[in-house]
Amino acid sequence: MTPEAAGVPALGRRRVPGLRREEVAGLAGVSTVYYTRLEQGRATNPSDAVLDALARVLRLDATERAHLHDLAHPPQRRPAQSPPGARRVRADVRRLLDAVGAVPAYVLDPGMDVLAANELALALVPGLAGAPAGGPNLARHIFLDTAARSLYPQWDQVARQTIGYLRFSAARHAHHSRLGHLVAELSAHSPEFRILWAAQDVREKTYGTKSFNHPLAGRFDLAYETLSLPGDEGQSLVVFTAVHGTAESALKRLSGSPMACPQR
Repeated sequence: MTPEAAGVPALGRRRVPGLRREEVAGLAGVSTVYYTRLEQGRATNPSDAVLDALARVLRLDATERAHLHDLAHPPQRRPAQSPPGARRVRADVRRLLDAVGAVPAYVLDPGMDVLAANELALALVPGLAGAPAGGPNLARHIFLDTAARSLYPQWDQVARQTIGYLRFSAARHAHHSRLGHLVAELSAHSPEFRILWAAQDVREKTYGTKSFNHPLAGRFDLAYETLSLPGDEGQSLVVFTAVHGTAESALKRLSGSPMACPQR
């Protein structure tokens, strides 16, 4: 946020291009001392009104605003271990995966572990079926699987969206121990992950279009929707659908291919 964009006169020499602390505080209607304490994490339990005022001044979007509230009011501290049953997928959800077998679908947890997937999803993303003993993880696949850069023609965009989702999820699901371990692992082994994680970008992209360049089915685009599963410890169902005839033909070629095998 620049002074000009915020309507603040850019007078004098500035050490940084953005707003000064006292300018942010003044625009949000709080004291500079209190805002400084907020920045440093020394002010506990700020009101929703203060957080909304800061979000307005900084022109945060809906996802960034929600992230700010999550950081200020983190979930109640739980044991460092993920909750019992957090990695179990309900039988009804598994049946749903099978029922939509004509399109790729899988279930994710907050750390992007793939807890269950139908056959077509495993054919679409071959790296999931060959995952290590810890189980398939989309973020690990995107940053550590060299084949991912060929599978996703817009790999840079996919990588940024993945980072943004992980950072949003880390604040919303602070108790999820596997997520913290995943961030440490990817930071240690992927220079791209380290750079993007340091950018502090936050995104909760729950729908859109993703491009694929599949070794068996060629180049095509799929639309996706991410649906929350209430009561299932942050689990979500991701379903892909064809957006045009080329994608429909690609999914037909993938259906029944040797790459498709159930992940249970």
